[in-house]
Amino acid sequence: MKIATWNLERPAKRGRKTNDIIAFLKELNADILVLTETNEFIDLGSDYNVYHSSILTEKMYKLGERRVSIFSKFPLATKIKSFQTFDAETAICINLKTPLGELAVYGTVLGVLGNKGQQFKSDLEKQLLDFERLNDEVDSFCIIGDLNMSFLDNYYFTKEGREKLNSSFIKHRMKNCTAEIKNNIDHIVVSEFFLDNRKFVITYWNETENKQTRLSDHLGVMIEIFC
Repeated sequence: MKIATWNLERPAKRGRKTNDIIAFLKELNADILVLTETNEFIDLGSDYNVYHSSILTEKMYKLGERRVSIFSKFPLATKIKSFQTFDAETAICINLKTPLGELAVYGTVLGVLGNKGQQFKSDLEKQLLDFERLNDEVDSFCIIGDLNMSFLDNYYFTKEGREKLNSSFIKHRMKNCTAEIKNNIDHIVVSEFFLDNRKFVITYWNETENKQTRLSDHLGVMIEIFC
């Protein structure tokens, strides 16, 4: 099973990089893909069901822009299909029926304006409460997207934010599978119950420092879980 995430840096419909991004994502062929800072015109074909966060209401956003889109090759679970989040424009949570069991996928951008200031602190506390509720309601969930936080190095982080996220992951018995990637703030955090000691491998891309060839200002990351 392949689970991936990538911040697309607000792609333009006719932008020169957009076709390359779409072609790359199709070739990546993830089973669950969480795109952030994206647009609803991103189309990966009929293999995927697509779920978007709510339409952005601020004037600065262009038509079709969404903070989060979840692409899934798996159907929604039968009983509980989705969960409410603290802000429907910023986070979306759906419950999927996968070959490894049900998995609630919480796709998010944590800190729309970065990890500094009151806005980030407020969103962090509210998302931590979302994680608490999910932990009470499901056996397995994952947190996927742009957390605006590196966990390995000093690339981009706040001490308080990192400590609170790590404490939440430990409390809810979750593994940050992408924590050891350098210069990375986009993560895939999965319930240990769902991983069930299975082997997984990590892939990442778009690490070039050349802004002319870089498709986005973020790394894309993926884990492949082996049954």
